[in-house]
Amino acid sequence: MLEISDFKVRSSALGRPAAGGRGAAGRRGGGGLRPGESHEQAALRELREETGLPGAVLGPEVWRGRPWTAVRDGVAYEVRQRYFLARVPAFEIDTSGFEDFERSSIRGHRWWSAGELAATTDLLRPAGLAELMAALLADGPPPEPVIVDG
Repeated sequence: MLEISDFKVRSSALGRPAAGGRGAAGRRGGGGLRPGESHEQAALRELREETGLPGAVLGPEVWRGRPWTAVRDGVAYEVRQRYFLARVPAFEIDTSGFEDFERSSIRGHRWWSAGELAATTDLLRPAGLAELMAALLADGPPPEPVIVDG
């Protein structure tokens, strides 16, 4: 998750409609850990790969997703999301670092304002993203990661 100047969050639209046909299914950047990689190192690598932003300074882990199962190519994976805050200047997204899976499944990306997050009917993860971001902006990072769905 990135906070840009007057609060913007980047989200990628996956290439399938959300449950119930409501808009696009959205996700923040992120992927799996590579051998020997910390969660923080993975977050910075994924940020660089999925946005083209080098040299970001990662803030604290603010949310931790409840584990869930995803199936890709017939293989089930246990997904354990960690969400870190990074405050960065505005920049143009460069997706040239996408991996093959991302190229085939992500059909776009955009920046969201707080008002747009609150008003959308799109399926965003984690669940309750608008409320979570509002609390984060009002209260600052929590002392321990907040457990979230998705």
